[in-house]
Amino acid sequence: MDKISKYRFKNNLSLLQYKVTQEGATEPPFSHKGFEKDDKIFVCVCCGAKLFKIENKFESGSGWPSFSSPYSSEVITEHSDESYGMIRTEVKCRKCNAHLGHVFEDGPEPTGLRYCINGIALDGKK
Repeated sequence: MDKISKYRFKNNLSLLQYKVTQEGATEPPFSHKGFEKDDKIFVCVCCGAKLFKIENKFESGSGWPSFSSPYSSEVITEHSDESYGMIRTEVKCRKCNAHLGHVFEDGPEPTGLRYCINGIALDGKK
């Protein structure tokens, strides 16, 4: 990402949103206020790309919003993450490369996946 884009993000995001989306930080569990009951789609807080649908959201008990699948397979990228002595799969927004969270193979059927996403990296839309 070029300096102009980083500057634009830094000025339009809260400090925590910036640290999570641009530096790969994680918001504390159970810290996100949640979303409105009538939100149908969740978009990237940085670029507005459609990332997740309400019908794929579920309560995992992990402290972060969880989804069984993304909006479509083309909206995210996955990368190996070996930080903190763990091997995980990082999830990023394909459009702007914002860090969203991680995906794990302990989700519900039919996908068996749990996209564990920082709530602060998402905006809910009706």
